[in-house]
Amino acid sequence: MNNSTLDSLQDVIDLPKYLPCISILMPFEPKMGLKKELDFKLKTTIDKVEKEINATYPSEKSKPILKKLHNCLNNINYLTHKKSIAIFVSPMIEKVYYLDMPIEEKIVIDDSFEIRDLIYSKKEIHQYLLVVLSSKWTKIFLSDHNHFLRITSTVSDNIAAYQIDNSEKIANFSDEQKRKQILLDKFLRHTDNGLSLLLQAYNLPIFVMGTKKTIGHFKSISHNLKHIVDYVPGNYEETPESELQSIMTPYVNDWKLVLQRNLIRNIDDAMSHKKAVSGISQVWKAATLKRGRLLIVEKNYYYPADQSATPEIIFKHDDVVKNSFFIKDAVDDIIEKVLISGGDVEFVDEGLLKEYEKIALIEYY
Repeated sequence: MNNSTLDSLQDVIDLPKYLPCISILMPFEPKMGLKKELDFKLKTTIDKVEKEINATYPSEKSKPILKKLHNCLNNINYLTHKKSIAIFVSPMIEKVYYLDMPIEEKIVIDDSFEIRDLIYSKKEIHQYLLVVLSSKWTKIFLSDHNHFLRITSTVSDNIAAYQIDNSEKIANFSDEQKRKQILLDKFLRHTDNGLSLLLQAYNLPIFVMGTKKTIGHFKSISHNLKHIVDYVPGNYEETPESELQSIMTPYVNDWKLVLQRNLIRNIDDAMSHKKAVSGISQVWKAATLKRGRLLIVEKNYYYPADQSATPEIIFKHDDVVKNSFFIKDAVDDIIEKVLISGGDVEFVDEGLLKEYEKIALIEYY
């Protein structure tokens, strides 16, 4: 999100809530489709909302909000290069946001805007990198479950390219096996360097195919282990590309598990570099200070809290103490803070973040 979008989102978050509130989330890529088609889709969606509003609320409540909704529709920007659109309307506000993240279409009519609705509507991108290793070459593919696309890095993917470079250094070795081991070591190091460059463009989960010996060697030298979700042992030197996708099917069928494994690895790596915090108190502090790059939280985790005189500090809400200004759910507030500061948010299944007290935040680094 750009700064103007973030500032506008803060306006929605800070305003009091009134009945009814409408949230419309949907894909919106004018550069990919005709304006006429997008306009028709938006009008069809708003017609559905209008029917439900009129059937649920009396006219004195429905008319003002529907007027604002149609006003939003009349001012849609079709020149944007974003991926999705979010429309939020209540009797007090009318806001339209153009977002960089892909989302599933969703309509919510309720008494307030729930920030979790936006996160739950994020569209899952089923993409991963597959690295196929052999003792002679390396192949890297970008897969989206339906297609395999061979991609190239800036380094050679064939071990023959390193024969001349290594000839002088290994000519004195009488042990042919040792010579081959040194050559393979250099080849795999260059392969790993190329993979590091690719990850700058494709920040995706990685699977690695190869014999147990080659995989073991790769593990011993790679700097990208944190990105690798799983290994597929076997000799695939003669395997046609058309069969690789079938071999990968059981490894990616449970895509949610793939993503969650990748998220846990990201947390572990950030923790090892002291660039992540966990637990509601520490995460609240880091989010308030706008340090949050990626928030990872267990689904259905809620935390009523009282705020101290210092904005960065919160305590668990005490029901015995009468405080009408307590924070209904500090987790939702953290989500809002992270989005406003330009970060991202992911949910995982309950119990997966037990080690991290249900919530963790990877900071910018």
